Amino acid sequence: MLIPRTAGETLTAVAQGYPVVVVTGPRQSGKTTLCRATFSGLPYVSLEDPDLRRFALEDARAFLAQYPEGALLDEVQRAPELLSYLQGIVDRDPRPGRFILTGSQQLDVLAGVSQSLAGRAALLTLLPFSYAELPAELAPGSIDDLLVRGLYPPIYDRGLDPSRWYANYVQTYLERDLRQLVNVRDLSSFQVFLRLCAGRSGQLVNLSGLAADCGISHNTAKAWISVLEASFVVMLLRPYFRNFGKRLVKTPKLYFLDPGLAAWLLEIRDPAHLRAHPLRGALFEGWVIVELLKARANAGLPSNLYFWRDRSGLEVDCVLDRGTALVPVEVKSGQTLASDFFAGFERFAALAGDVAAPGWLVYGGEQVQQRRAATALPWTAIGELTAVNR
Repeated sequence: MLIPRTAGETLTAVAQGYPVVVVTGPRQSGKTTLCRATFSGLPYVSLEDPDLRRFALEDARAFLAQYPEGALLDEVQRAPELLSYLQGIVDRDPRPGRFILTGSQQLDVLAGVSQSLAGRAALLTLLPFSYAELPAELAPGSIDDLLVRGLYPPIYDRGLDPSRWYANYVQTYLERDLRQLVNVRDLSSFQVFLRLCAGRSGQLVNLSGLAADCGISHNTAKAWISVLEASFVVMLLRPYFRNFGKRLVKTPKLYFLDPGLAAWLLEIRDPAHLRAHPLRGALFEGWVIVELLKARANAGLPSNLYFWRDRSGLEVDCVLDRGTALVPVEVKSGQTLASDFFAGFERFAALAGDVAAPGWLVYGGEQVQQRRAATALPWTAIGELTAVNR
């Protein structure tokens, strides 16, 4: 079952203005499926194929000469040298939409694009499904089901068992991708590190604590976090502290880009287990924040997400920087609204002054409620908030 992607319109639009379009995102997020459906007239070349990759690495000029009208080059980080040769090709013939590239390791891909294809390439990030993209008949019926299943396309368009799929995904990811990016001598240590990160979802990043608990150095922990971020496994949400004085936290918070992956790493295998889990609220919070990120990514826009916390512990889970306005967003997994859910909005409004916009609260209930400090949205209406962030 082919489920349409919101990013399809953006992809088509940017391909009309640039000779090269680069689509990045995690493995299995649907990059290849979307690009092949959108650019069905272009030859498809998978650089995962060892013979094609060897040809591309040994004689890039001859390899690209096979595709004078352009091509879809899948997993281009496997042969990054091609980017330098593409520069000359598109400079001679800058027709838009000639070369579509996909990649699942953004550091390698973006470094090559910035060095060789600056001004010639448009960038688009494709993350797993947003909640709004799921057809009604496939959408999870509860928060707990959603967080355990996650939003990777194969689980929905191929009807795969989430637990089995995530087990294979983690094993493949560890064995193939990460060993190409970092020198992981002790795979078991990295597996422990990955699970420790899942256990710290929604918390401030503490590299020293992670390193000590995993038995690795601080520098190794820093490198591994960077690799997880570059491979679209985790995101680091930065604090907003501009013009707010010095008494604010300046350490980023850690979230997984897919709640199902985080739940699997925490050994949560079914919704009933999640309902009583102490990290249920953190996984729900991460899901809301990543939904906001997906709205931006699908529109071809950079992230504008931050959080705010002062040193006394008052915080707002997410702040949308709209340029002339800051939109505070709070996330609560409970089904019943409580007055203290809105305390952070009032403190933030007093601090931000004129740039503070009306706030939003996403919660686990079922009714929209308009309060003085914010609009409370049920989790199923997350699309109303993500529309604000595009």
